[in-house]
Amino acid sequence: MTIQNEAIKEMQEGNYEKAVELFMKAIDENPEDATGYINIGNIFASLGDAEHAEPFFQKALTLDEKAGTAFYGLANLYYNQERFEEAAKLYEKAIQTGLESADAFFMLGKSMEQAGSDRLALPYLQRAVELDEEDQEILLAYGILLAKLELFQEAQPIFESILQLEPEHADAHYNLGVLFAVSTEDKERALSHLEQAFTIEPEHTQARYIYDMIQLGNEQGE
Repeated sequence: MTIQNEAIKEMQEGNYEKAVELFMKAIDENPEDATGYINIGNIFASLGDAEHAEPFFQKALTLDEKAGTAFYGLANLYYNQERFEEAAKLYEKAIQTGLESADAFFMLGKSMEQAGSDRLALPYLQRAVELDEEDQEILLAYGILLAKLELFQEAQPIFESILQLEPEHADAHYNLGVLFAVSTEDKERALSHLEQAFTIEPEHTQARYIYDMIQLGNEQGE
């Protein structure tokens, strides 16, 4: 077993200190290989230690300017620090190097959305859905963004597809309820989905609040 493989095994088993030690040994033996730096960066990032993770990712990129996983790891650090514009640029670079995963497109889209560029974010979230049609987190984010842009007809089947995968997905029910409430006259369906949201998740206070508001409006309209 190579040192790198041994280090990965230790990392997978949660022995992070031992894994870092082995990766550092691998770096000493082959200091021009970016892989060891990326792996150490990933360990520190997983432990929430951005201060130590960042220089390892940056060092990897000085050794290999096409190291997509280093761009991705660094982008995650910046995203978690709410440096969304910087994160978006790095996710884009990661994708340009060939890291065309659903997660990469998803995080690029989320970074753009968080930076206030909703319409620019949309095609990236759409691409993420195309690459993984069963990832409920990606589907939910895409549906919410569509609804935010008032593309209600496009958003509805996205939320419904989540419920096909997970019938008791409280947030999908909530967003469908809001969608029917604001974009249709179908208050019954709105109430049904909102009720299911706070029944599944009793602490979903926003679903109950909107449900009560619709009920109150119905009573006043009678």
